[in-house]
Amino acid sequence: MSSTDHILVVDDDQEIRRLLGDYLTRNGYRVSTAGDGNEMRQVLAHSKPDLVVLDVMLPGTDGLELCRELRSQSTIPVIMLTARDEEMDRVIGLEMGADDYLAKPFNPRELLARIKSVLRRTRALPPNLRQSQGPVCYRFAGGWMVDTSNHQLKAPDGVLVPLSGAEYRLLLTFLEHAGAVLTRDQLLDLTRGREASPFDRSIDVQVSRLRQKLRDDARHPRIICTLRSEGYILASEVETV
Repeated sequence: MSSTDHILVVDDDQEIRRLLGDYLTRNGYRVSTAGDGNEMRQVLAHSKPDLVVLDVMLPGTDGLELCRELRSQSTIPVIMLTARDEEMDRVIGLEMGADDYLAKPFNPRELLARIKSVLRRTRALPPNLRQSQGPVCYRFAGGWMVDTSNHQLKAPDGVLVPLSGAEYRLLLTFLEHAGAVLTRDQLLDLTRGREASPFDRSIDVQVSRLRQKLRDDARHPRIICTLRSEGYILASEVETV
């Protein structure tokens, strides 16, 4: 952890903001707080946090919509907080681009562990995905390009497609293992290193989001294909350029 790590806590409960602010500060983080979406935007206008802890149940624009807004503008990692511990809430949070999800009430030490885990994952690829010969540009599926030097995905028509950190790691995993069938457990190991308790459907949701970014037909995908009872496969030749 760097001494400059900046965490933005967005929660409408003033006491929770105070408690988390004090706890994270004692653990070496710089902390900003916001009570709603407008205050969050004000903080973001003047600084770029390293991670956002975002409550789902907020007045005005809720946390899910704010997560979608954040993801459309940046790759800042997001940990969602909610008072409800339902699978659908977790899935929706992941669909919005959240990197992790924690149900209230929670132990601040668990949140701290998740913050550290998410920051590690977003700052470094697992060893098996690191490029030993420097940045690489991958071309696949009729002209799609991924440049590992800047984590950019470019469509065949030249449009840059934004990816969250989780989406980028998942796509790179498929590119590094093109033609191989990867189970959900293998994808979790390769992209997350089992650092946090995985959600039951997290990989399925992330694959769905990645297919949307790749303009891959969800009913009849041709790039990332599903093999029933086995897993997923990148059904495209991949070349480095």
